[in-house]
Amino acid sequence: MSGRAGRWRVAVDVMGGDRAPGAPVAGGLEAMRRWPVEILWVGPEAQVAAELRRQVGGSRVPGRIVPASQVIEPGDPPVAALRRKPDSSIVVGIRLVRDGEADAFVSAGSTGALMAAGKLLLGTLPGIARPALAAVLPTLDGRGFLMLDLGASAEADAEQLVHYAVMGVVYAREVLGRPAPRVALLNIGSEAGKGNRLYREAHERLARSGLDFAGNVEARELFAGPADVVVCDGFTGNVALKAMEGVGEACWKLLKAEVARRPLARLAAGLLRPVLRRVRRQLDYGEYGAALFLGLDGLVFKCHGSSDPRAIANGIGAAVRACQGRLLHRIGESIGKEDGEALGRGR
Repeated sequence: MSGRAGRWRVAVDVMGGDRAPGAPVAGGLEAMRRWPVEILWVGPEAQVAAELRRQVGGSRVPGRIVPASQVIEPGDPPVAALRRKPDSSIVVGIRLVRDGEADAFVSAGSTGALMAAGKLLLGTLPGIARPALAAVLPTLDGRGFLMLDLGASAEADAEQLVHYAVMGVVYAREVLGRPAPRVALLNIGSEAGKGNRLYREAHERLARSGLDFAGNVEARELFAGPADVVVCDGFTGNVALKAMEGVGEACWKLLKAEVARRPLARLAAGLLRPVLRRVRRQLDYGEYGAALFLGLDGLVFKCHGSSDPRAIANGIGAAVRACQGRLLHRIGESIGKEDGEALGRGR
């Protein structure tokens, strides 16, 4: 363990996301109260120090500020931005992980820039051709499930999908505390022969892998929690994720519109407000922390661009749990194992 007094060191991109710098700073301060973590605040030194003093209410600045004079904006082309902005908060933060000064990096900034910088500065773990963006998504029973790839790479082959499954099983076991994770393959039907050539071959390989493979699962079944880990290529995963987010937002907007139009509905909504808040909280991505670029040779977590302080804090919490579970070491042990059944059942 790095850091002082047995604390993990997590670098936080203070300039990442729609609510920067306020939300990343507030989230980092909350995380320091909840977990054994030392925060490295990455961003323009004067701006970061001013925000910290504003929120803490004094001259003392908790943690350490790591200066980064540039910011990669959401519209910047990722690869070009890395060349034009070598002192950006994203590049500096990932460099801290590469150089061993931080155990993990958490950012709500550009997904493309995080992926490009991660591959360039950290590389991939041995045996991994392409990293996958993995996130815990909500289910009706509150357990959640890990889904990958959510958009790190638009394409994948069957072997890479099996690698995604192996990495997902290790994450579910070491970070989510699932002793025997089940794996499912996102597909257009539950039958083994469904899907295109890629998904038919992936199904065959997963069925032979020794993992606890539940077979194919359709997108409409995801909220029911059919497995602990759901695997797909990045194009499919990103479309599914955005569709789920869009449906959730549309439902809440329709509910609000109906309540606003009807006086009796407003009265009922007032009585049901605690219940509605609990439901929304259970289905909120912010409760589950950040997405992780699984397969990079370093821990890089991506929070949603509109993350509030709670979501940032939970993202830092996910980073702490990944450090505590020695996630990268466990994945390195697992990739290439012949006995996939052992992967699902633990060490």
